[in-house]
Amino acid sequence: MKRPTLLVLLVLTGIVSISLRAAQGPPADPVAAMLAAKPAAAALTVEKARDNLFVIRGTGGNIAAFVTSRGVVLVDSGLPGWGQVVLDKLKTVTDKPVTTLINTHVHFDHAAGNVEFPPTVEIVTHENTKKYMQDFHPVYGVAAAPRTSIYTEHPGHGIATRTYKTQLTIGSGDERVELRYYGRAHTGGDTFVIFPELGIAHVGDVFPNKGLPIMDRNNGGSGVAYPDTLAKAGKAILGSVDRVIPGHSAVTTPQAFRDYTEFITTFVGSITAAAKAGKTAEQALAEYKPAEKFASYAVQRGKADVDLIYKEIQK
Repeated sequence: MKRPTLLVLLVLTGIVSISLRAAQGPPADPVAAMLAAKPAAAALTVEKARDNLFVIRGTGGNIAAFVTSRGVVLVDSGLPGWGQVVLDKLKTVTDKPVTTLINTHVHFDHAAGNVEFPPTVEIVTHENTKKYMQDFHPVYGVAAAPRTSIYTEHPGHGIATRTYKTQLTIGSGDERVELRYYGRAHTGGDTFVIFPELGIAHVGDVFPNKGLPIMDRNNGGSGVAYPDTLAKAGKAILGSVDRVIPGHSAVTTPQAFRDYTEFITTFVGSITAAAKAGKTAEQALAEYKPAEKFASYAVQRGKADVDLIYKEIQK
């Protein structure tokens, strides 16, 4: 092939490549994509964590279904429009009705499905979470999150009907469920749900996955308080469980929760130290280097979390 011909081909290949990238556009916002997904039971998966406890995944946050002699205790309800789909999927493992719905926190991917549940279902949250449901504030730092209240659209239906302050027991004996609040973190109303006889805890988005979390100051969240909340929860819970259900990733081990606590503690410590040394938020983020053991952890939310921590320290 002659040199001029080869040069023309290379130029044309580059133009096509650039055109394709331009046509494809930037990567889709995962939150926007999640909200745009069409509700369908086929999109959901069910994992048996214990003989009578199942984890439903695929509609926002992880949902736990505890099948008791009286009915199903459900933890979280998923995205807007997915409530009935969750109920339909639940029928593949039990014909018992949902009697109790616990929300780990207020966010749309964990509690918006509430509005599709029958009024006979008792909805239980931390007292702060009920307030956030009533007041409505968009999720801090998440541009694609809903800007209006789903509970307003459904005249108050779906808002908590029962609340607690620090702890609450639902049921008794080997069917009891323990709800615990350890302080501000992801939001100001994060509930840890423990199934004592099963050795399992659902920790919601206080531990969503291996990465920096949303620190939602609009709904009571705190970056500065996050490590202490994780430490308190870990000390109280981990000795009695052998499985942990995170907010958005596969069922895992107590050690994964301990590792996450270390990850968040070192992150917040690094940013706090930089702030106290007079460095800018941009400098603090640029200088933060996770330990090698956390090299695979996602840090895309770094800017939003650093900005929040700085706002808390400087207020």
